[in-house]
Amino acid sequence: MVRIEGVTHRFGDTVALDGVDLDIGAGEFFALLGPSGCGKTTLLRVLAGFESPDSGTVTLDGRDLLGIPAHRRPVNLMFQSYALFPHMSVEKNIAYGLARERFPRAEIRERVAAVLATVGLTALARRRPHQLSGGQRQRVALARAIVKRPRLLLLDEPLSALDRHVRAEMQLELKRLQHEAGIAFLVVTHDQEEAMSLADRIAVLDRGRVLQVDTPVELYRRPQGRFVAGFVGSNNLFSGQLRPSGGLDVPGVGVLPAPGGAGTGAGLVAVRPESIRVAAANAEDGEGLLRGTVLDVSFHGGSSRIAVTVPGLEPPVLVIASGPAAVTAGTPVALSWDPGSAVLVETEETTAETTTWKTGGQAP
Repeated sequence: MVRIEGVTHRFGDTVALDGVDLDIGAGEFFALLGPSGCGKTTLLRVLAGFESPDSGTVTLDGRDLLGIPAHRRPVNLMFQSYALFPHMSVEKNIAYGLARERFPRAEIRERVAAVLATVGLTALARRRPHQLSGGQRQRVALARAIVKRPRLLLLDEPLSALDRHVRAEMQLELKRLQHEAGIAFLVVTHDQEEAMSLADRIAVLDRGRVLQVDTPVELYRRPQGRFVAGFVGSNNLFSGQLRPSGGLDVPGVGVLPAPGGAGTGAGLVAVRPESIRVAAANAEDGEGLLRGTVLDVSFHGGSSRIAVTVPGLEPPVLVIASGPAAVTAGTPVALSWDPGSAVLVETEETTAETTTWKTGGQAP
């Protein structure tokens, strides 16, 4: 539905967007994920019509979107602050855009009633924003955005103002609303958990470039490149020399399990914390590949995070174990994992003149 090709935008000497290419399907929940300053909000503003790119094209249903004024685009933006009118009731806030465009009164009433039912605020239609909770105000902002039935709804950090409990509820609410409204949602966030729980697909951005576009599962399982591996979820990164038969030879540490068939040369391997097993340091079953000492243990309800210092490795290796941990700080342990749990995220090919990093087309 939306095609973004070669979009570049600068603010003075700063490159905010650097040749961005993306496709967003009709009815898709798409997320832009990245750290502050990576360009995701700038791209959102380009789609909304608040910024004009220096180069590139954006089309919606095959039509040039950049040539349409912001107020005439079939695109709505829900602001991070919600931007509700404090002197208006819930229903008048929702109806405002339709009234401005001179829709018939009967149609306005019908649309507002329908969207109030969708977001579960029919009983609060006469209240004003200050009489609502944070989650309820967000629903009003969403209702106001979808009542005009845009082809694409843009959401800029929509859940950042909510506490953790309400945020979890609103994540489910956003998914439900998106499916019921049948509108494509594009959400901007720096919260990995939020993007993973909401989106059908995620684009990871850094320094104005799209590094990887994938489903949440594939993005987590198969990160492309050092940045994505380190940014999406927790990861342990090990660098060393790849062995043709499998394994990664880390200087001063030994050969760690890694998939075979990747060739030789320098490589970077990622292992998720939940894939690592912890055993007693004196284990005799050969399972211990790394021996170290527990630095810290923290309990997070359903799981425990264990940091282990290993001689020759920096930083500590992170392990996530189910339930309360069976070890305490200062305990000597042995760590192991299956070769199939290790993901090769970078390989280095060195020639006499140049060094090229293979990371799915992106620089490390």
